[in-house]
Amino acid sequence: MRENMPSRLLRLLSLLQTRREWSGADLADRLGVTVRTVRRDIDRLRALDYPVHSSPGTAGGYRLTAGATLPPLLLDDDEVVAVALGLVAAAAAGTTGVTGVTDSAVRALAKLERGLPTRLRSRLAAIGRTSVAWSPAPADVPGVDPTVLAVLASCCHDQEIVTFDYVGRDGHTSTRRVEPHHLVTVRGHWYLVAHDLDRHDWRSFRVDRLTEPTSTRRRFTARTLPAPDPATHVARSFAAARYRHRATLTVSLPADEVRRRLFTTVPGQINPVDATTCTVHLTAESPELVAVYAAMITALDADVTITDTTDDVARRLRTARDRW
Repeated sequence: MRENMPSRLLRLLSLLQTRREWSGADLADRLGVTVRTVRRDIDRLRALDYPVHSSPGTAGGYRLTAGATLPPLLLDDDEVVAVALGLVAAAAAGTTGVTGVTDSAVRALAKLERGLPTRLRSRLAAIGRTSVAWSPAPADVPGVDPTVLAVLASCCHDQEIVTFDYVGRDGHTSTRRVEPHHLVTVRGHWYLVAHDLDRHDWRSFRVDRLTEPTSTRRRFTARTLPAPDPATHVARSFAAARYRHRATLTVSLPADEVRRRLFTTVPGQINPVDATTCTVHLTAESPELVAVYAAMITALDADVTITDTTDDVARRLRTARDRW
């Protein structure tokens, strides 16, 4: 048993990083040891400065928490911040071309966030506000606090109800209590797909408008998303909403052909007119976002007519044409 202890401790640490809380019985079952051995191994991790918190009782368990010092990862403070920001950048960009990199980066960031000392959380948040929006996101995309992103990712993974304050498009702040489902990026913006428990419906929340996310430590059983996948759900919510900026284009291509050529989900709707023509209705809070997608569509090998735009979008499109 003692010969296997080093590998068992590493396995135990890995398990503690993948879920917010484990019961002693579950850990013992995963490791193939007794609950008493788990308790001893937890003490060994604590002796190595890993901050493992234990809760007594039938509903209690073990979880990895933020400690007063960094665990012995052989990284200094600057290196930890650099690693975290690299993960945020990889997750926000979402265009590496490697399958699964975005989700993997978010999961890794969630693991790292759980063990960060307080002194590093503030540094990470301050730097992240200016560094998170990487290309190909538009230049005016607001930054996202990496620690907020990590808390939401943890609650999605652990299926824990989360509360937060949210600033709506009208500027009004409300407190939300939701079952988080998934995080999605659209042109640099992060969105939380969740079921709002007070409004009894699915919602998509802009993460940069969200503050003080806090897990209630209450678990929930995941509901079935009313869409094939989270990205489609966000796209449908865009299409159903009418935002401040818009553009309508008529394209001499079938609707399915336009969707295929764009290789991305547009913030709006693509509706067929007949077998050879469709209209594209774009709408978003950002005029640059609408202009970017309108420019992508006008660059297609087809006849495109812009029939309606808001002033800010039209001005950006004229500027883009002048540059061409």
